[in-house]
Amino acid sequence: MSVYDIIGVLGGLGLFLFGMKFMGEGLELAAGAKLRVLLEKITSKRFIAMLVGVMVTAVIQSSAATDAMVIGFVNAGLMDLGQSTGILFGSKIGTTATSLLLSINIKDIVPIFTFIGVAVIVFVKKNNYRYYAQIAAGFGILFMGMTFMSESFDGLKHSEPFLNFISTISSPVLGFLLGLLITAIMQSSSATVGILMALGMSGAITLDSCVYIIYGMNVGACMPVFLSAAGANRQAKQAALFNFVMCFIGAVILMVITMLIAPTSFSVVNVFTNIPGLRNNVPGQISAVHIVFNIVRTLMMMPFTGLLIRLTKLILPDKADEDDEVTVFLDSRILTTPPMAVQQTEKECARLAELAKISFDFSLDAVLNKNSKAIQKVEENEKVVDKLTHGITKYIVKINGLDIMDYDRKVMGAMYNAIQDLERIGDRSENICETAKQIISGDITFSEQAQKELKTLFETVQQILEESFYMFSNQSKDPNLIEAVMKAEDQIDEYCELFRQNHIKRLASGECSAEAGIAFIEILTNLERVGDHAVTVAFCIPYKHTPQQRAVYPN
Repeated sequence: MSVYDIIGVLGGLGLFLFGMKFMGEGLELAAGAKLRVLLEKITSKRFIAMLVGVMVTAVIQSSAATDAMVIGFVNAGLMDLGQSTGILFGSKIGTTATSLLLSINIKDIVPIFTFIGVAVIVFVKKNNYRYYAQIAAGFGILFMGMTFMSESFDGLKHSEPFLNFISTISSPVLGFLLGLLITAIMQSSSATVGILMALGMSGAITLDSCVYIIYGMNVGACMPVFLSAAGANRQAKQAALFNFVMCFIGAVILMVITMLIAPTSFSVVNVFTNIPGLRNNVPGQISAVHIVFNIVRTLMMMPFTGLLIRLTKLILPDKADEDDEVTVFLDSRILTTPPMAVQQTEKECARLAELAKISFDFSLDAVLNKNSKAIQKVEENEKVVDKLTHGITKYIVKINGLDIMDYDRKVMGAMYNAIQDLERIGDRSENICETAKQIISGDITFSEQAQKELKTLFETVQQILEESFYMFSNQSKDPNLIEAVMKAEDQIDEYCELFRQNHIKRLASGECSAEAGIAFIEILTNLERVGDHAVTVAFCIPYKHTPQQRAVYPN
């Protein structure tokens, strides 16, 4: 094999890896919201979760990406170790979709896919079309890379050193370790199987030479998951370890079974080389073994999920004193799947809204009931609100650096603005508590009428917060809610003006003290601002409904 052949192999491998990544990203972006809905089907029923794992991995063309995403979900508290196992099982079957595509002999027409895809990307500006074009271009580049590798490998079938090496790795243990090592380095089982299929196309290897390499590479594919679990919490690390334990034990069992039946007519090589349509198709045989291995291993290991979880926890026990992060739904691992990162950000923003509402409710208790404990709770809650706002802001900045759908980009811009208003609602609640401190320390008492007015205004602001945050968290533009929020805002403005006039009259008649008057005005001002921020949050989300519905929305 000459230097030029080696350069050709490396170039073909580069094209293959780029095409696989490019196509996977296009599939993921084109799926968009559908991918989100699919992932929300995650359930405690392992078979359903396994099907979700199969479909998601088939879409994004990478079991490593799916597994890393699952680790992120576990780390973010969206699922526990038991729920994650079904997805992890399914991802192993889903990753075989790439080898199935590669086994189809269409190398003569794949340049057309590349040309059409690139032409659309260059000349069409609409993102949705560009995503589908990215799929086509990636598909073509992937095939071209494998063909390039195959042609460069052609000289190996006559190379004496290579043939000696192939005879050596036919040993089960050496073949298994080689497959594990290469895949761990390349961090992609699809890349390894692509190289094997390219060697098969060139005639350099047969199925007999690479059965155990296929087994080993399916264990080596766990390496990226271990890396993604670095810095994660204990349960996420357990999920990564479960993934390895399940893959390793399953591969070893099937390797032993393969070795035992090797001398018989039912050996893996005999069975797959005699299937009609695969007799002289080494790439197809490699793909078939890869697919069947993953299906059999998954179905074999799933009934023992409980035992595998116990073994995992025996190796890596639970840690009770682990601290929780401020953010619950955000995890950097999920950024590899932008549609899911957008969805998790929306959930974290909804959580921030709930925390802001809690602060406001405590501030009401602090003023009306002179509750010092409520003041303390607002101060503690406000620290979380501030940290959470900072965390969400940084995460949104990262998302905006990704290739996401146009609507999602608008939503992220809206969320960025909304969290500033949510933080200010928390600040206003803290201001109200500062006034409550003065009321308690100065033993200030409001008149009976002033207390009624404050209670009325507090309740109206509570109402607008509930309705506005519902609209925000559910991205709802319900006309009835819109009308209710607008009416509540007008009501707050009217109350504030009326209550100020009433307050002036009470001051003039001596019914209220000057200290009580100052506190009353400060509370009124903060409540009015809370209402304004709530309205801004309610109407920040861009339109997602039909033109008929849009007509009733306020500008």
